[in-house]
Amino acid sequence: MTHIAFVMDPLESLNLKKDSTLAMISAAQKKGWQISYMEQKDLAWEDGEALGYIKNIELDEKFANTLDSSAAPREWYKLGKEIAIPLGSIDIIMMRKDPPFDMDYIYTTYLLERAEIDGAFVVNRPGSLRDCNEKFFATKYPQFQPPLVVSQRQDILREFHSKHDDVIFKCLDGMGGARIFRAKEKEPNLNVIIETLTENGRHPIMAQKYIPEIVDGDKRILIIDGKPIDYALARIPMSGETRGNLAAGGTGEGRKLTTRDRLIAETIGPDLVDRGLIFVGIDVIGDFLTEINITCPTCIRELDNHFEINIADDLLSNLEKRFTKP
Repeated sequence: MTHIAFVMDPLESLNLKKDSTLAMISAAQKKGWQISYMEQKDLAWEDGEALGYIKNIELDEKFANTLDSSAAPREWYKLGKEIAIPLGSIDIIMMRKDPPFDMDYIYTTYLLERAEIDGAFVVNRPGSLRDCNEKFFATKYPQFQPPLVVSQRQDILREFHSKHDDVIFKCLDGMGGARIFRAKEKEPNLNVIIETLTENGRHPIMAQKYIPEIVDGDKRILIIDGKPIDYALARIPMSGETRGNLAAGGTGEGRKLTTRDRLIAETIGPDLVDRGLIFVGIDVIGDFLTEINITCPTCIRELDNHFEINIADDLLSNLEKRFTKP
């Protein structure tokens, strides 16, 4: 029996109707796999090896398909007794902890890297989680990028704004639409925006030319083992907003991939595979690639519901084919 373990956020913090990790757990349960739950705090280094303090998890079938958000706390899942096992003895470990990408996150990748050395198949590869910042990694493909700069120098950021007039400023470690500002021509708060985001020049940020096509949606495209799902979720900003993120009030609309969408996904796909980035979500606005999300890609349930597909099952079936024990 395949043993899969999830390093994830606390169960009580999850959105039952939308959470992509729960979709994966449900798919693993249908396959009859052993499924274990861990949080970051449950990983440790003891006696010369990486250990996981795991609890087996089972979703109540009453909620496994619908994940009804009206379920009472703990009513929709059961946890087994906690045991400590070597992480390397687990077949597949899914790193599904939401950002922030902070030092605790990096320390977790150190432990998961040891698990990988000891035989576990870790998704996504811990070293690549550290190396590939979700916003900056996209600059590897300048042919798909809008005009942008990354700097902590306020003069460079102001000059970029002066050149392009309408600019999006964002932190490199932001998520869910947090700390994103649009500065139009003659923006009176330009200096305040730059000072705030860079913390007075101490941290680099990204300035990106505003892409008007955002009104038609910020498309999330999921990629499994280098190949895109055939559909995207266009996250459309609510009235008066420039951010399409669902967490920022955007609404999701299912779309078939365009020729340009597919070109972007298929161009970067082989590089993702080489880096051990098996499950990835890219963001495309108009013709431009804006982010490559590798830490905890979402939107599985939204796409499943729009198109009657099962992305989590496709992902796990792919992992099952790839996984081999030494």
